[in-house]
Amino acid sequence: MRGWYRHIGLVLLCGALWSEEAGHTNRLAGEKSPYLLQHAHNPVDWYPWGEEAFARARQEGKMIFLSIGYSTCHWCHVMERESFRNEEIATLLNRHFVAIKVDREERPDVDRIYMAFVQASTGHGGWPLNVWLTPELKPVAGGTYFPPESRSGRPGFPSILEEIGSLWESDREGLMARGNEVIRAMEAFFAANRGTGTVPGKESLDSALAVLEQRFDQEHGGFGAAPKFPRPVLLDFLFRCSVREGVPEEERMRARSMALHTLDRMAAGGMYDHLGGGFHRYSVDRYWHVPHFEKMLYDQAQAAMAALDAWQLTGEERYAELAHGILRYVLRDLAAPGGGFHSAEDADSLFEQGKEAHGEGVFYVWRQAEIDQLLGGERARRFREFYSVRQGGNAPEGSDPHGEFAGRNILFSGMSVEAAARRFDVAPADLERELEESRKVLFEFREKRPRPHLDDKIITSWNGLMISAMARAGRVLEDERYLEAAVGAADFLQKNLTRDSGRRLLRIHRKGAGGIEGFADDYAFLIQGLLDLYEAGFDTRWIRWARELQGTMDRLFWDGEHGGYFSTTGKDPSILLRLKEEYDGAEPSPNSVAAMNLLRLHGLTGEESRRKRAERILEHFAVHLRREPLQLPRMLCALDQYLDKPRQIVLAGAGDSKALAPFLGILDRTYLPGRTLIHADGGKHQEYLSASLPFLKTVSPLEGRPAAYVCENHVCQAPTADPEEFARQIGR
Repeated sequence: MRGWYRHIGLVLLCGALWSEEAGHTNRLAGEKSPYLLQHAHNPVDWYPWGEEAFARARQEGKMIFLSIGYSTCHWCHVMERESFRNEEIATLLNRHFVAIKVDREERPDVDRIYMAFVQASTGHGGWPLNVWLTPELKPVAGGTYFPPESRSGRPGFPSILEEIGSLWESDREGLMARGNEVIRAMEAFFAANRGTGTVPGKESLDSALAVLEQRFDQEHGGFGAAPKFPRPVLLDFLFRCSVREGVPEEERMRARSMALHTLDRMAAGGMYDHLGGGFHRYSVDRYWHVPHFEKMLYDQAQAAMAALDAWQLTGEERYAELAHGILRYVLRDLAAPGGGFHSAEDADSLFEQGKEAHGEGVFYVWRQAEIDQLLGGERARRFREFYSVRQGGNAPEGSDPHGEFAGRNILFSGMSVEAAARRFDVAPADLERELEESRKVLFEFREKRPRPHLDDKIITSWNGLMISAMARAGRVLEDERYLEAAVGAADFLQKNLTRDSGRRLLRIHRKGAGGIEGFADDYAFLIQGLLDLYEAGFDTRWIRWARELQGTMDRLFWDGEHGGYFSTTGKDPSILLRLKEEYDGAEPSPNSVAAMNLLRLHGLTGEESRRKRAERILEHFAVHLRREPLQLPRMLCALDQYLDKPRQIVLAGAGDSKALAPFLGILDRTYLPGRTLIHADGGKHQEYLSASLPFLKTVSPLEGRPAAYVCENHVCQAPTADPEEFARQIGR
């Protein structure tokens, strides 16, 4: 993305910040966003994103200072404490600029444009994201964290404010021209990346696998150096490669090994909360030991799906337990009353209730003396050794530059239970039981600590991802709690975050629905969740709603000229560029998810238009898939599905899924990523599906016994009522 910026002779500024509250109240006090409310009493004269702020900038001829973050972001808190509470810095900001604060989770459209600008111009991005704009909202300078004073040759935030304010006064026309040039360059860059040509072949899949092999960390898992992000979309792709037809056995096993080793090391490291379940955001080191401690809903959803894949692929119980651990955490700490799931928990928390001092990871870390006191004797010694606890703390060298974890321990394991049992000369089952009891003691003690802040927004897209995870876990792990939670979340969204009889989505719910319309990811992720919900419980109301939402997504976001989905509708004049998300990162691209959704809808409905639209997405992103395939590993999964034959498994039998238990049990234990699962119930659900899949009209039980039909391209093998024969047919 940096290419477009090389043609602009503007040197950008970047840096970092902190702050102190002083009894002020600004316009953010009327907002619902927890992030904006965290800044509502800054002396900075903050505005929310909107025409009131834009009009003032135009009227007074001032630049806009735009600051973007989210409520559980550690460095956003740091900058708020250091700078935005600081009276002198606030005076500078208020004198020179109109200050706007944006919650990136509410307005990903705003964040996406200015993040692209900062990444292209500085080579990196992150939050807080701080950008200076002309009154016409065109960016001219930006960066991430800025310190409150100059350090080690880097200018401090006040110096930068003075310099940019002075530049605006002395060379306003020059900065305006540069802002115009930036937008033109960005438009040209994104226009040049419009895809043309044909759908890539399997060579893109082979190329991506080869690149992953080159970047794989053989010892610690993951890809590349620190910091390491979980990025489950890569595991999704690798798991698919491990069962792809036509791939040499050695390469399939290599793909499987890379995915499982990465998941194992993530789950053993400090990235995973060994006491309460769930994954933290990312690891600052290559070992997965020291995380940034925020817990995001979208990470839990995707990590749970990866654990379920691993369990189906291997049958090893530890992966089922990992999925349980993640989802139990979500149900305990992120489930919203009345249905749906909250967004995140903070990285920071208080050292003591009622006192202001707080720090990152305080809720999660331990002093050795605490563990010794709680567990005592040999039990404490074994726990300490298993979880790498040290008297002076266990953060690896270089992973704690600010000394936040000195004398404190992040729980991570460097050995298996079996290896530890040999070392301690105890039976593995006895050691596992003891560790479980010890974890429970520490968990109950930890629950008395001040909890991290909960961001209680309910975001449609992230809930869509969690509906997928809960629905699939309910089916695969045969646990009704998860399926009930998935249904409850879908019902909540349908009741509270839709308009136009459920056909239009809203983005955010917090103390009532907000007025922000849904973006492409809200539609794509929820449609995926509804398709997974159908396959978990066979209620066709979820397919009906998914089809309606797909129609709305096509109408609002589809690029009829070039193919692919824009992220926004294009109706908001404050969004200067209408972009398409072209990266599967912490969250997958809505285009990647939509391509898979369309192929699945084709399998469920037989509608060729769905497959054709998926084909056009793959054509649009063909350049990326050929040149930089690892940008879009989730789309590579869709490409793999597109290149394969459409496969359906139809289970025929009246009543609920209990009658189909022998067949479902086999499916639950089998990794079959490309199949569509259909229930022919002999009633209203089969009638609904038969309207677009005529072959279903002839599907029925065999002599009154539930039967399975394994089909390709809507042509089925001989049906069977024998589960063992069914297992053979699906290649179990």
